[in-house]
Amino acid sequence: MEKQIITIDSQNLAREIDIAVYGHFGFTILLFSTFKDDCLENEKNGLLDSIKQYIDKGKIRVYSIPTNHEESWNNHQISAEEKSKKHFEYNNFLLEEVLPFIYDNSGGAVPIITAGAAHGAFYAANTYFRRPDLFLGTIAMSGVYNIQHYSHDFFDDNCYFNSPIHYLPNLNDNYWLSYLKNRKHVYIVSGSGEGEKPEESTYLAHVLMSKNIPHLVDIWGAEWKHDWETWKSMLNHFISTKL
Repeated sequence: MEKQIITIDSQNLAREIDIAVYGHFGFTILLFSTFKDDCLENEKNGLLDSIKQYIDKGKIRVYSIPTNHEESWNNHQISAEEKSKKHFEYNNFLLEEVLPFIYDNSGGAVPIITAGAAHGAFYAANTYFRRPDLFLGTIAMSGVYNIQHYSHDFFDDNCYFNSPIHYLPNLNDNYWLSYLKNRKHVYIVSGSGEGEKPEESTYLAHVLMSKNIPHLVDIWGAEWKHDWETWKSMLNHFISTKL
């Protein structure tokens, strides 16, 4: 499996960020880390091996990036206001630095699907729903889509605009809805086993249905737990059957 690690000196995050690039050609997947702010976390836990055949064949090309979760919502040394600010800065990092990097690395603007599991599912889905003009869809596995799961009692404007179950019900702008209603690759998936919260996925699906936004919600059985084996099977399934 062809792999590169490229370092970006991020102005928005005021630190260097590593991005792992897998493959040489194919449909572009922007894969968010799962628990840690580490672009190699998904590889270390076998997620990349589960889709290796599609990378090697040139069906997909994967850009694996860290979330900023440990620096923001999981950072117990800073205030809630600062956590929210760091999330805002991470959004700018994605749009102002990661996207131009992918376009440059790919030789031009390419269609991109976001993907992630657990914390990464929240970032993948939120990134897509915030900017459906820039992304083609999302594969969100075992996620929670209410930012208050992370921010708890704190809820400012930035939290609102980064919480899909809050901002999507109130979205009435035809410009943004036209993009969301014309995308075909929105996959919200969860297991039903230990540690999973399928109700979070079905609630998001209810919100999407109320806005006539096409999507597929796929709830797997009780044998599928909140763990890497589940996400390896899920990601392989959706890339093999939907892309």
